Amino acid sequence: MKSEITGITRANEGIQGISWNILGQTYVPKSNTEHSFSWHATLPPGTFVPPHIHPDQDEYLYMLEGKLDFMLGNSEAQATPGDLIRLGMGVPHGIFNKSDQTAKVLFWVSPTKKLFDLFWGLHNMKEQKPEDVVAMAAEFNIHFLPPPPGAG
Repeated sequence: MKSEITGITRANEGIQGISWNILGQTYVPKSNTEHSFSWHATLPPGTFVPPHIHPDQDEYLYMLEGKLDFMLGNSEAQATPGDLIRLGMGVPHGIFNKSDQTAKVLFWVSPTKKLFDLFWGLHNMKEQKPEDVVAMAAEFNIHFLPPPPGAG
């Protein structure tokens, strides 16, 4: 993988003009090297990232706008603009926009591993059916957890 290229990625641009639709959210990649991958995410009200685990990546979120609810291991938390959320490797986590406002977040993972490729795969699915998303994610070493008892 290439080293980082020095420069500026403008506010409304992604690398190579890329924008992905992942589970009803918009992800715009901002940087991608072997060591780190970042993306800007727009999470409309009612959207979420189901609980999952990254066994070999640390994940971070910096809240820009809105409010998100989190499942962090065995606890729950909320974050608002200016908050940094740290999701350690191997710790189960889920991200939920339960508010009536769009949330905007800068995400990044380290190391990159196969997440960039997973996002392309999910974006290119004709229909993002839950069972297909879970199966594809597992192929890229991201493991979704079963729903909690009594869910949906």
